[in-house]
Amino acid sequence: MNTPPGLLAEDFDHLDQILDALRAQHDEIPQWEFCEGFLAALVCCRRRLAVDEWLPVLLDLDDGARFVSDAQREQFLQLWQRREHVVRLALDTPVQALDDDRAYDPQVLDVRGAIASLSEHERREIEGEEIPSFAQVWALGFMYFVESWPEEWEPPRDKDTAALHDHALQAIVALTEDDTDEPVLSALDDDAPPSMSEQRLNAYGEALWAVYDLRELWRNIGPRVQQVIKGDTPGRNDPCRCGSGLKYTKCCGR
Repeated sequence: MNTPPGLLAEDFDHLDQILDALRAQHDEIPQWEFCEGFLAALVCCRRRLAVDEWLPVLLDLDDGARFVSDAQREQFLQLWQRREHVVRLALDTPVQALDDDRAYDPQVLDVRGAIASLSEHERREIEGEEIPSFAQVWALGFMYFVESWPEEWEPPRDKDTAALHDHALQAIVALTEDDTDEPVLSALDDDAPPSMSEQRLNAYGEALWAVYDLRELWRNIGPRVQQVIKGDTPGRNDPCRCGSGLKYTKCCGR
């Protein structure tokens, strides 16, 4: 069986270009990091959603944004599906440490680190702008998916499993908050200016393990079972509800 290859740097650039083109029509189109978090939640979701169900929610396609062509939409989905395959494989592969080459490695940006590396003049030009913390946008994308399909994220009935479910979601929610502690390290490299706190790095690791937990939890439990409520069945001598004039047992109840 042939499996789709992972994405290269130029493939992520292509995704960014498509999103930029959509953003020119509708300024609410998210950056790829947000999409990456949304994709991780899609993989972890209890029910496997069809493209036509999640794509309009992610890209606000019902609120003005449109792909410029069917070819552009197909290109976006092909790249998405390749990335989804990599994420799904990573989350289904048992690992003991997050630095394992097989572990899930989200595409997140250290925006504060990149800004800290700019010249003083360049930093002054963007002074006052709201700069997201490390992996904050990724976590917001994940939770946006959860909030869009709350019925698929209701806690399990089992008390211990429900506690694991709640703990995992709270670990991701914690990453949506701003990193206000003193920056002491960099996500770029050891020589780069510090851009995040040690607490933030620990929270990031906990959020990644939480994604593994959620994926495993819903795989074990399976999709929700819809309860079928049957109406009252007519008695054998009651007239059939179809209006034929015959008794139920002589008509639809035969």
